[in-house]
Amino acid sequence: MKPTPRLAVLAPTLAVAMLLLAPPSPGAASGRGPAQPIRFPHDLHAGKLGMNCLFCHWGAEKSPIANLPAVSTCMGCHKMAVTDRPEVQKLAGYWQRGEAIPWVEVYWLPDHVKFNHKRHVRAGIVCQTCHGPVEKMKVLYQYPPLKMGWCVQCHRQHLNDAKNPASMDCLVCHH
Repeated sequence: MKPTPRLAVLAPTLAVAMLLLAPPSPGAASGRGPAQPIRFPHDLHAGKLGMNCLFCHWGAEKSPIANLPAVSTCMGCHKMAVTDRPEVQKLAGYWQRGEAIPWVEVYWLPDHVKFNHKRHVRAGIVCQTCHGPVEKMKVLYQYPPLKMGWCVQCHRQHLNDAKNPASMDCLVCHH
């Protein structure tokens, strides 16, 4: 069935309107992230200590959704390391009560956009490409705008990648 001319004009207009009216990404361009229940210094863990992102966020290479670490992951080290520090004592409190840490979401995408972490990690895209210089952030914030044009620009740069070519099919991200 051939689309009617009205639909052919309306669809792109709606797409542009959705992009323009989408709320701004929290923290994008401001350099400030949301207050978290525990101040987690990514600059210390990922930076100074050199911890691989996938140690805590292991789901990023196995699942479309990157996990937030379980309290048990943190307590693997912090049962012994720097237990006298107030933030580690808060962490231990969650552990003792058997509660998950109620982290506040930092990276925001509209509901109609699906980002597949596993696909990107397996393609060799480093975490900093989308998350910015996390290893230098004392407080995590959404570094890039994560707007459609920003993503499309990256996909275009990887179209001819011999091992993992990026797709320009709209349904890869919008479903």
